[in-house]
Amino acid sequence: MIRKLRAWWRQRRGERLEIPDALWHEAEAALPFLGHLTPDERARLRQLAREFIAAKEWSGAQGLQLTPRIQVAIALQACLPVLHLGLDWYAGWVGIVVYPGDFLIPRRMMDEDGVVHEFDDEVMGEAWYGGPVLISWFEHPQDADGINVVIHEFAHKLDMKSGEADGLPPLHGDMSKQRWIEVMSRAFEHFQQRVDSGEDTLLDPYAAELPTEFFAVASEAFFQTPEMLRGEYPEVYEQLRDFYCQDPLIKRSGA
Repeated sequence: MIRKLRAWWRQRRGERLEIPDALWHEAEAALPFLGHLTPDERARLRQLAREFIAAKEWSGAQGLQLTPRIQVAIALQACLPVLHLGLDWYAGWVGIVVYPGDFLIPRRMMDEDGVVHEFDDEVMGEAWYGGPVLISWFEHPQDADGINVVIHEFAHKLDMKSGEADGLPPLHGDMSKQRWIEVMSRAFEHFQQRVDSGEDTLLDPYAAELPTEFFAVASEAFFQTPEMLRGEYPEVYEQLRDFYCQDPLIKRSGA
C-alpha cells in the first residue's frame, strides 16, 4: 500500500511539470544512446524523468544556474537504468547537487603508519550512502572524456540499495548471487591485470580501482557502448542485462 501511495504521489507531482516537446527532443538529441528505445519505452522514460525531477531536491553549486534543460538531461540518464525497475530503486534519499564541471572534495585519510593526510580530491561525481548524488554538468559532452557521470553515480546508488557500495546490488529473484559474484570477480581481476600491465583498454581503467567502480563503469558501457562491453566481457554483459531487465543490443538490431 505504501509503495502504491508513493507511486501515486510521484505521478501527481510529475503531471504538474510542464515540459514542452521541444525540450524533450533537444535533450534526447544530445543522448544518442537513447536511440535504441522503442516508442513505448521512450514515453515511459519521459514519464519516469518527469516524476524523478519532481520528487528530488535539486541544487546548483559553485554558481551553476540549474535550467529545465539541465534537469531533463540528467533525469533522462538517471532514469534509464531503472526504466524497467521503477523509481522505488531511488527511494530513501532526495538530494541532487550539480556542479559546473569537475569539483573538489576535501578528504581526510590515515595511512598504515597512523599518519593523517588531508587533501582535496578532484572528482566528476560522488554518491553518498543515504545522502545526495553530486554530479558534474558539462555543457559540451566531449569535455567529459567519454565518461557518463550520471549513469556512473546512479549505478552506485543502485549498488547501495543492499548497503555500502561493493559491486553487488540487490538482485532479482531469478538471478543467482553466486553466479554474479563469480562473473564479476573474475572479470574485475582480469581487468585489473590488464590495467596493471599498461594495456590501453577500451573500458575506462578507473574500473580497476574497486569492485563497485567496475560495476559502475560497466554499467556506463552497458548503456552507451554495449557492443564493446559484450565483446570485452560477455558474461558481465549478460549479468547486467538480467539486472537492468534491458538488452540494448537486441533492441538496436531490431530498431
